[in-house]
Amino acid sequence: MNLNLPVGENAKLKELLARVNAHTRLQTYWQCSNVIAVDRLGINDHGPVHIKIVCHMALKLLRLLVEQGISPSVERDYGLTAHDAEVVVVLAGCLHDIGHIVHRDGHEQFSAALAPPLIAELLEGLYDERERAIITSETLHAIIAHDTPVRPLTLEAGVLKVADALDMEQGRARIPFRKGSLSIHAVSALAIEKVQVRKGDERPVCIEITMSNSAGIFQLDNLLKPKLLHSGIPEYFEIRAQITGEEKKIVTRYEL
Repeated sequence: MNLNLPVGENAKLKELLARVNAHTRLQTYWQCSNVIAVDRLGINDHGPVHIKIVCHMALKLLRLLVEQGISPSVERDYGLTAHDAEVVVVLAGCLHDIGHIVHRDGHEQFSAALAPPLIAELLEGLYDERERAIITSETLHAIIAHDTPVRPLTLEAGVLKVADALDMEQGRARIPFRKGSLSIHAVSALAIEKVQVRKGDERPVCIEITMSNSAGIFQLDNLLKPKLLHSGIPEYFEIRAQITGEEKKIVTRYEL
């Protein structure tokens, strides 16, 4: 899978994406993650498509925040730039779920353990030694902090956590659910039709969610809400969810 993102004038991000797209081991890790998640556990996608969606969402969220004067942590704490913050969120997005190649349980810790040699390869020649150390530190923090209970300490980590929760369109919700089960997880996931991110009216970012059925509220309350509240940056977001048109019937019959 080629990871295509709007790099703009960020030359380092452009080169990073070229390296990611040519990196056989990382691409294979994404495939292996889906063998574990989808084929063996019967849960939803944690492979290439999820990575692409999360990277797009994270980059968009970060840029909306920066455009409205909110400084990334690498800029505030280390004197780097917003372009370097984009490298952090995309790199963390690419690596945050590779721990699934070991197991679903504890995958955040496995991802952080597997990431350092990949980070070193992907950043070689892009930064000097000090900057590589900083980018590595910030990327690993974002990876480990995408776990819901872990508190992010940087803007970049908070952005990744929220972006991870926004991969929920058309049954792609991040709450794992057994294929074919008529659980509230499956039903509510199928109720999410569209997720859009734009500049907010009252806060920096507005997340608009279109649902076909009110069951989708379960996804928002049990997936998005906890991630947002534990993101370290909930004050920057407004959430709007609505059902458009006639409410769609998802389940017609249920038997035990």
